[in-house]
Amino acid sequence: MVKHTIKDSVFTNLFKEKKYLVQLFHALHPERKGVTEEDIKEVTVSNVLVDDIYNDVGFMVGSTLLVLVECQSTWTVNIIFRALMYLVQTYREYFRKTKQNLYKSKKLEMPEPELYVIYTGNRKTRPEEISLKEEFFDGKDICIDVKVKMVYDGRDGDIINQYVVFTKACNEQVEVYGRTRRAIQEAVRICKDKNVLKEYLESREQEVVDMMMELYDEQEILKSYVESERFDAENVAKIETAKRFLKMGKLSVEEIATGSGLSIETVLELQKEQLQMV
Repeated sequence: MVKHTIKDSVFTNLFKEKKYLVQLFHALHPERKGVTEEDIKEVTVSNVLVDDIYNDVGFMVGSTLLVLVECQSTWTVNIIFRALMYLVQTYREYFRKTKQNLYKSKKLEMPEPELYVIYTGNRKTRPEEISLKEEFFDGKDICIDVKVKMVYDGRDGDIINQYVVFTKACNEQVEVYGRTRRAIQEAVRICKDKNVLKEYLESREQEVVDMMMELYDEQEILKSYVESERFDAENVAKIETAKRFLKMGKLSVEEIATGSGLSIETVLELQKEQLQMV
């Protein structure tokens, strides 16, 4: 497997700062205006899942609410399982820190969970929520269900909206300049001019550019890996086809090459190998 080594994304880096984390909460819960930075406690667990390009953000509000948020640009309902795994691991850490024993008779005390995905892709269908039983079990009444709230553009000017605008600006500039430092620098400039994440980008501009470039490097590695795996799989299929034709003994080398998609030289090598095995 290709391991993604990126340590941070702009998303997680942004919300490591309490002043932005509380803005994230207010964007998700605009009705709870009284919550301050002092009420927010970060509980993000690193590397819960396999190494991934995007990491999660988790935080508690007081002792009663646990909020887990992931940002994704690619649509997949498998995010439901990721959210469930992340939630379970976070609860395990919570029980350990609060010294609660899972095997004793005393009822566990735990904060109420909320699971969110901020989706920054271009999918036209945008459900407000996706759930385990609906997506994987046709709505059957199974023993467990997980519901993930989907967030898209946010409200005009809130921190979610600003982050989405930033990602779109990056994508637009990549279309112009490719996956280059120039593209990210232009996106940062445009966002600062529009007062989008301005304070954050002014204080972390070089760090943001470096993170985005590392992200692009990781994506290129993954793309190359996927393409090489696909190429290998196709070659294996062609070779197996050629071997079957050779065993039949009814076709010429030229015909087998045409039928399998391999070169004549490769078919001759396979023929030689088969003869040596006889």
